[in-house]
Amino acid sequence: MPRTKQTPEWGSRIFVWIVVALNSASWVVGTAAADDRAERPNIVLLYIDDLGWTDAGFQGSQFYETPQIDQLASQGMVFTSAYSNGPNCAPSRASLMTGLYTPRHKIFTVGDPARGNHRHRKLEPVPNETVLAEDFITIAERLREGGYATAAMGKWQLGKAPTTQGFDVNVAGREWGSPSGGGYHSPYKYPNLEQQDPGEYLTDRLTTEACTFVEAHRSEPFFLYLAHYAVHTPLQAKDDKVERYRNKAPSKRHRNAVYAAMIESVDESVGRVLQTLDRFALADNTIVIYYSDNGGYGGATSNAPLRGAKGMLYEGGIRVPLTVRWPGHVAAGSRCDEPVIGIDLYPTLLEVAGLSVEGQGPDGVSLVPLLEQTEDSLEREAIYWHFPCYLQGRGDPSGGPFRTTPAGAIRMGNWKLIEWFETGRLELYDLENDLGERTNLADREPERREQLHAKMKQWRAEVQAPIPTTPNPRYRPE
Repeated sequence: MPRTKQTPEWGSRIFVWIVVALNSASWVVGTAAADDRAERPNIVLLYIDDLGWTDAGFQGSQFYETPQIDQLASQGMVFTSAYSNGPNCAPSRASLMTGLYTPRHKIFTVGDPARGNHRHRKLEPVPNETVLAEDFITIAERLREGGYATAAMGKWQLGKAPTTQGFDVNVAGREWGSPSGGGYHSPYKYPNLEQQDPGEYLTDRLTTEACTFVEAHRSEPFFLYLAHYAVHTPLQAKDDKVERYRNKAPSKRHRNAVYAAMIESVDESVGRVLQTLDRFALADNTIVIYYSDNGGYGGATSNAPLRGAKGMLYEGGIRVPLTVRWPGHVAAGSRCDEPVIGIDLYPTLLEVAGLSVEGQGPDGVSLVPLLEQTEDSLEREAIYWHFPCYLQGRGDPSGGPFRTTPAGAIRMGNWKLIEWFETGRLELYDLENDLGERTNLADREPERREQLHAKMKQWRAEVQAPIPTTPNPRYRPE
């Protein structure tokens, strides 16, 4: 079909109209995109492995140096009663990803639930899953469905690859619970992360990969899950940092130079990520969460004034640092004493991203009302732990061959009850007046003891929490 000839004037008018229309459309699309961008903040979750409750300056350490983490804490809200969902790595990570208590996904511990000398175990522990089943809908899957680019950097531990659970990008994540091969120093070989030249430090490299992801996805909402292997064993750090801490006077609680140097590298990592957000003008539209998967390892640090360490249901094993920065929503320098736990991050991040909770409802409660200070309480009766397993190794002055035998715990208000499944022993603590859990009030407060115990048993029935009852035929009390 022949084209209709246009005069120059008419053709010019059409051209102008087209340009105006395109510019208008671009403005509308750009404005919509900008509005959508503002409604869906970026999410950066900095998950540190085995970092104790007091292992940072903002939590009181006078030996470990954490200026970047301290600054982050000063710019947001510090949760003084934050908890992990388990006393060690795998259960905490599974609960974080799913928003579910451990009996629902049945990852109760790391690997074998019968760790330690069989002669000392009175009971056969319940079976333990080591891989997060793919029918669980992770927070990464929900965010990706909502239009987020998703990346997992570092420790995964819940299966062979986080890419089967909602992450677009996986760097260095496998089923491993600690650094493989040569540890923290190259040469090493991880998925999408190899370095044969000696000397590179894993914490630094993971940070570089994380910053590269932020830069590549700065024009779209993203979820960065930077799960450092640090400060998990083996204790390995940069020589120059170690030397500096060896020449520094130790504090009453902290004195391990290698561990301190590892924490300093984590601190530098946090600083580099925050600087990358600043460089691309993303900080005001990014929620940054700094958190640990369980209490500090007793062979590396002290959790005092808390009792116990990693692997235990005393406060030293499950109370962890948590701080959240969210400009425009969280007041700088704010603090919250409300007890919160890892499963709460699932509904929190869904609400932050403007996504509904549907299908597999999480057990946690959104922290947004606390963060925005519209509420000072979650109106939740209690939080729970269930650990029907054995962990060898001493982690408490009371001694014994285990860090823990099978046990469960509940915190209701300022009160905490621990039940030991081998013996039925109950321990009741008033955390407001006895943070170190030194005085067992179970006999002095029978009504409160029974109230918490009944509530814990009711919860166990609701989540179908298995309790070990089968005697161990190889048990030989000494």
